[in-house]
Amino acid sequence: MNVFSQTQRYKALFWLSLFHLLVITSSNYLVQLPVSILGFHTTWGAFSFPFIFLATDLTVRIFGAPLARRIIFAVMIPALLISYVISSLFYMGSWQGFGALAHFNLFVARIATASFMAYALGQILDVHVFNRLRQSRRWWLAPTASTLFGNVSDTLAFFFIAFWRSPDAFMAEHWME
Repeated sequence: MNVFSQTQRYKALFWLSLFHLLVITSSNYLVQLPVSILGFHTTWGAFSFPFIFLATDLTVRIFGAPLARRIIFAVMIPALLISYVISSLFYMGSWQGFGALAHFNLFVARIATASFMAYALGQILDVHVFNRLRQSRRWWLAPTASTLFGNVSDTLAFFFIAFWRSPDAFMAEHWME
């Protein structure tokens, strides 16, 4: 583990926590917006969410696995709440007004809940794999393997929980893609 001053550790904690929140919130909003590229159906969130694994690997590298897990879990509840609020206010890419918060949006709630559950699964796996492999002489092995395993498990869990039998016809039809 690198040696940082207490001030540097606090700054890193602040910026890494903010980075986690930003990636989760933006990805949960962007996952509402479908896109088809060369016949492949996905969402814009699929392009932003992999940055969470960069944030996680940096967190493990700076703070070690035990503290990284605590940081990840500390970010989960605020990310869930902020994601729900932002995604409700800007539902499907359109401003809904603050009145949108007065009623429960099941589609957005499923996305936020799926994100919460898949994030926990993917991040725990990512931290575990990264921590196991980070002492390897091949510097690239830990981030590559942890991102691969974390991303695959997160993606499968997220899309299943959020979109299987979804009220959104496009997502219900294409969630397996």
